[in-house]
Amino acid sequence: MQIVPMQIPIPTTHLFPKLDAKLIELLRSLRPEDWSKPTVAKLWTVKDVATHLLDGNIRLLSMVRDNYLGEAPGKIESYRDLVDFLNRLNADWVKATKRMSPSVLIELLEITGKEYSTCIASLDPFKPAIFSVAWAGEEQSLNWFHVAREYTEKWHHQQQIREAVNKQGIMTREFYYPLIDTFMQALPHTYRNIAGKSNETVEIVITSEAGGEWYLTFGNAGWALSKTRPASIDASVMIDADTAWKLFTKAITAPEAETKINLSGNEALGKPILSMLSVMA
Repeated sequence: MQIVPMQIPIPTTHLFPKLDAKLIELLRSLRPEDWSKPTVAKLWTVKDVATHLLDGNIRLLSMVRDNYLGEAPGKIESYRDLVDFLNRLNADWVKATKRMSPSVLIELLEITGKEYSTCIASLDPFKPAIFSVAWAGEEQSLNWFHVAREYTEKWHHQQQIREAVNKQGIMTREFYYPLIDTFMQALPHTYRNIAGKSNETVEIVITSEAGGEWYLTFGNAGWALSKTRPASIDASVMIDADTAWKLFTKAITAPEAETKINLSGNEALGKPILSMLSVMA
């Protein structure tokens, strides 16, 4: 009897080396003045975002490859406590790396990026991950989801840099679709407190060739996400690809995004998507 391997819901492992190569190419092309340009990451400059990406590489290698957790978070009693702890870690790192030159930063990103990709590829996608994907409401996640979440971190921070220096390159089907597909896994958690009727469905369309369609349907177990179009749609939300990634990473506010999206059908049922976050914030 032939055993058919399980299919990874959102495969991203193969994209890490490609995305990192894009990052190194981008950073090497920057002029000295580009490094201090502001980004949509609020208080962070281009260099700050790049150093945050280095922190992500080092932190994952230390925790996942070397089983070294470093600083203990203390007592975490809520989602907010966890976010506050992570924000403090991020701020500490960015401040400390102000003294690091762009050349040193690029060199370290290149070295750690390769080790990072090797580490990610070594994980069994269907074994429990070291951390859950909390923004999707999970208390325990599988490695494939943890890896996909890591991919979204690398993608959206690189895109923040690209926006700041006006150099596109990863808003493509290959790189963008896995990002937005992962982000959409937060939909059921976002709607968890929204009352629905049996089989009531919200359609979410991310426009452009890089996007897609997702369907959130209410059933006995609550809201469930699917890519199969049901017989009827009660609310439809159309968002362009650029607005979508910015909205779900808190780069723009819900009121700003609302002016750019198209709501039809039961608008009250579609509007909760404006509160969805697919990052720890």
